Amino acid sequence: MAKEEVSRARTWWEGVKGEFRKIIWPSQDDLVKQTTVVTVVSIILGIIIAILDFLIQHGIDWLISL
Repeated sequence: MAKEEVSRARTWWEGVKGEFRKIIWPSQDDLVKQTTVVTVVSIILGIIIAILDFLIQHGIDWLISL
C-alpha cells in the first residue's frame, strides 16, 4: 500500500509540474501596467465608497432629526 501511495503522489506531482510548464507568465512591463491599473481602480473605488458612505450617513442623520 505504501508503494501505491508513493506512486500516486509521484503521478500527482508530475501532473503539477506539467501544468506549471503550460503557464504563460506575464512580462515585467505587463505586470507593472496591470498592478498600476489595479491600484488606481482600487483607490477610485475607495473614494467613491467613502463619498457614498458620507452621503448616506448624513441622509440617515437628517431623517432621524426630523
